[in-house]
Amino acid sequence: MQSLDIQGFSYEERHGLLPTLASAFADCGGWILDRRTLSPTTMEFRLEIQLRAVIDLYSSILASGLELTRNGHLGLTHLCTCRKNLAVPSDLGQLVTIRLEISFLEDATLHSVFIKPPA
Repeated sequence: MQSLDIQGFSYEERHGLLPTLASAFADCGGWILDRRTLSPTTMEFRLEIQLRAVIDLYSSILASGLELTRNGHLGLTHLCTCRKNLAVPSDLGQLVTIRLEISFLEDATLHSVFIKPPA
């Protein structure tokens, strides 16, 4: 089983984006394993999806209005490439676990969310 951690952010209201994302996950055949509030401006989803549906998931996430970080785009692109290049079609059924951390930038700036202060 593969796993992927990605980060995203949104300027949308939380109550508008979250139902859209939950529907997007379900429409792609994914299931939410866990949904947690990490802080007043950050949420985390843990979900599982079959590799065959990763392109649908990627497009649904973007269509919801969620912005992904560069690493988020690279991680999902990698999964899409893996899906395309599988030698055995039955491998498309393998599960992928995705941890999606979403920052709502209503009261925070992009710089303060993604740049960690030096230790």
